[in-house]
Amino acid sequence: MSATRTAAKTAIRRADPMGTFVWEGTDKRGKVMKGEQQAKSANLLRAELRRQGITPRIVKPKAKPLFGAAGKRVTPLDIAVFSRQIATMMKSGVPIVGAMEIIANGNKNPRMSKLVNDVRAEIESGSSMHEALSKHPVQFDELYRNLVKAGEGAGVLETVLDTVATYKENLEALKGKIKKAMFYPAMVVAVALIVSSILLVFVVPQFEDVFKGFGADLPAFTQLIVKLSRFMVSWWWAVLLIIVGVIVAFVMLKNRSLAFSHFLDRVILKLPVIGQIMHNSAIARFARTLAVTFKAGVPLVEALETVAGATGNTVYENAVLKIRDDVAVGYSVNMAMKQVNLFPHMVVQMTAIGEEAGALDTMLFKVAEFYEQEVNNAVDALASLLEPLIMVFLGVVVGGMVIAMYLPIFKLAAVVG
Repeated sequence: MSATRTAAKTAIRRADPMGTFVWEGTDKRGKVMKGEQQAKSANLLRAELRRQGITPRIVKPKAKPLFGAAGKRVTPLDIAVFSRQIATMMKSGVPIVGAMEIIANGNKNPRMSKLVNDVRAEIESGSSMHEALSKHPVQFDELYRNLVKAGEGAGVLETVLDTVATYKENLEALKGKIKKAMFYPAMVVAVALIVSSILLVFVVPQFEDVFKGFGADLPAFTQLIVKLSRFMVSWWWAVLLIIVGVIVAFVMLKNRSLAFSHFLDRVILKLPVIGQIMHNSAIARFARTLAVTFKAGVPLVEALETVAGATGNTVYENAVLKIRDDVAVGYSVNMAMKQVNLFPHMVVQMTAIGEEAGALDTMLFKVAEFYEQEVNNAVDALASLLEPLIMVFLGVVVGGMVIAMYLPIFKLAAVVG
């Protein structure tokens, strides 16, 4: 009976949530001290403050934000910083629970602070770190959890976390380059379309009223722009609905249809310039992710399964899954890579050298560095190439409309002259 009561008390204590309290008190010299601290209750915090030589005067829960949870969402870069911080503190001899408390209290993003405290509470209740992380699969993906599990099993958790931090930092830098390559031209096209729409709806009708007083036939190009303007004035709402509908349908299809997503990824890989950047990006992700998982001690077949989803492209994902199946029945990695006919000869050869020398992770890290640099160079070259093309595009779209409006005036001036 006593054991049951003890177990019940332990369960209640474990379930007791941590809260954030604001306190104020005086130290032994009478100096006023203020702070903010995590605790399970105000009474426990008061006891902790007295133990530190502080006489608490005010201990109250921290006020919650007016409109729900404050702070920005937790990003992969936040997770990378968290990994780096906890690895550094663990290498310095700070226990994992203490390290998490320091990180949570020092984080300026309340959502990240809450996430770290939730993980810490799970660990305090007896869970391993990878079990605690599995409660938050959105922030800590399968790859992260598998690496932490391997690190815990081998007793090198701090080393693995440091490796994961470097991996995530490099991956985010690579994603940033890809987004830059895609975002810049897309934004320019969007701005050009918005400016053109404003001109058609608000500016061209003003010119049309002026043209009516000329009593002469308008040039064909001007007539085309005027007709387009009339259409936009009458049907702008339908055009807007169609554009929004196409965007929503595209996003839904991409997220819900594997066939469409695979088709889209295949098309992107075949595009000039952009396709090569995406190829190099997928190879860099594959090489770095496999190197990190293999170095952490994750079995090769299991590592390949985890790596497949990290390539960022369904074509490469399917190829890596095929490589996994071939490796599972006894093929070497480089032989399996040859069979999918997707990886460049250099990547296959370096993988073969790494396998023969027993340094597969080292060779894959070199491959990743090379292709990441290739992506950087290609994105910079693309930006230089796009700048004059974008100027030409804007000149043709916006400048063409301006010329169309002034053509009748030039024609009238020529007749009068």
